[in-house]
Amino acid sequence: MSSTTKRMLIVGSTVFALVAVVMVAVVLRGDAQGRAGDANLLARLVAAEADGEPYQGMVAVASVMLNRVESAKFPNTVSGVIFQPGAFESVSNGLIWRRSPSRQAVSAARDALNGYDPSYGCLFFWNPSKPVSGWIWSRTIAVRIGKHVFAR
Repeated sequence: MSSTTKRMLIVGSTVFALVAVVMVAVVLRGDAQGRAGDANLLARLVAAEADGEPYQGMVAVASVMLNRVESAKFPNTVSGVIFQPGAFESVSNGLIWRRSPSRQAVSAARDALNGYDPSYGCLFFWNPSKPVSGWIWSRTIAVRIGKHVFAR
């Protein structure tokens, strides 16, 4: 193999490696931005749905969103789950945009995104002292945290 051919192979390999590194960086940056957006949206929902609840309950509310994302019965993105028509009163009435997430709500969203799930895999939560559809009581209750009930 000539020295020119060797140099061309080295340059070609280097260019290919640089392109691969740039592509990985773009994908990771997109994932990081997506994860930051998910954390912010989860924190907003937690602030709107679980303000005044114990920290564990706040994390459980965020976990329900993530459990729904993983379930074939619900949309497969955090925003899809949160904005599913009629799913959450705080979205329907706009409270999700009027209430700024506290540090605790932000931490709860991050803990849920990092795998902490005090709901034990639940797909539903509600406050039994508020009016709810009767069908929700057909769900199997797994845990009660604060004023919320979490069910499968």
